[in-house]
Amino acid sequence: MTLLTEDQQALVETTLDFAQDHLAPHALDWDRDKHFPVDVLRKAAGIGLGGVYVREESGGSGLTRTDGVLVFETLASGCPSIAGYLSIHNMVAWMVDHYGDPAQRERRLPRLCAMDDLAAYCLTEPGSGSDAAALTTRAVRDGDHWILTGVKQFISGAGAARLYVVMARTGGTGAGGVSAFLVEGDDPGLSFGANEHKMGWNAQPTRQVILDEVRIPGDRLLGREGEGFRIAMNGLNGGRLGIAACSLGGARSALDRSLAHLADREAFGRRLLDADALRFRLADMATELAAARALVQQAAAALDRGDARAPYLCAMAKRFATDTGYSVADRALQLHGGYGYLHEYGIEKIVRDLRVHRILEGTNEIMRVIVARGMTEAFA
Repeated sequence: MTLLTEDQQALVETTLDFAQDHLAPHALDWDRDKHFPVDVLRKAAGIGLGGVYVREESGGSGLTRTDGVLVFETLASGCPSIAGYLSIHNMVAWMVDHYGDPAQRERRLPRLCAMDDLAAYCLTEPGSGSDAAALTTRAVRDGDHWILTGVKQFISGAGAARLYVVMARTGGTGAGGVSAFLVEGDDPGLSFGANEHKMGWNAQPTRQVILDEVRIPGDRLLGREGEGFRIAMNGLNGGRLGIAACSLGGARSALDRSLAHLADREAFGRRLLDADALRFRLADMATELAAARALVQQAAAALDRGDARAPYLCAMAKRFATDTGYSVADRALQLHGGYGYLHEYGIEKIVRDLRVHRILEGTNEIMRVIVARGMTEAFA
């Protein structure tokens, strides 16, 4: 890991204490019971994790992306599902802080940072996932109001969240016709589908968000009309780093458990940990995680300094870290033998949780498109 400053080391230690005390002991029960621990999220807000990137004057922690990837990796060592939701909540809070007008920031951010209001990000639709610019949810101006109609799919936190950043079409086809809106959970016409039955991420709800002529005041437009797709994509740059970091944290936990398991088990008269074949597997897993972490930290530093190549690097880091994290967790399960397949050992939960990281915040196939475009645009 990159040498940390004293402040970063203290941040990691505080976050690790929280993960070990409030996430890890309950993660398996939350997964089994499909329980969304809102009370624990508010405890996380109490140590500044509800507004990681929000400016301090708005009630946030004012941390950098470089700090943030440390936070989310550490949180995910306790529970990747809850860490993943916190990453999404913080992505939305950053969007409100960065693109909101003074009245929006004053009204929304203190409650988001305290997690009195939970947040959800609504871009994907049943018919437009990877091709997000093809979304069909529409917002029509009606005097001083907007009327929103459409359906959003795979929305983390839906139903429990109070604030929804919704991308809707206000103009013509393509990215330039999309605007961003702030929709509240009790707005008339807003409803939710059933909680999806998922492979992993069971400790947070995933539901459709259904907008049936939801009428909202004009001051709920976030940013300028037609700017929504750019807002959505800029939010995802940071969101991709958060999910990449969560993959690192989950995989690191799986690797640590594998070390302890192999040290405790014997076969053919000696500890499994003393078998060179298994030690070499552990060495490869640790090396791959270190490489992925370095790439995530490089991308975070680029985003912090406003580097024009940051979207390219964020896509590269997300692709590599989520693929690597899942691969390491899967190999950790194999190293546990039959015990890895049992719920009580926690490894199979990590594998299930990390699998979706290769899909959300832009599939890894789309990450390759972004990286390839960045490599070849000089030859266009």
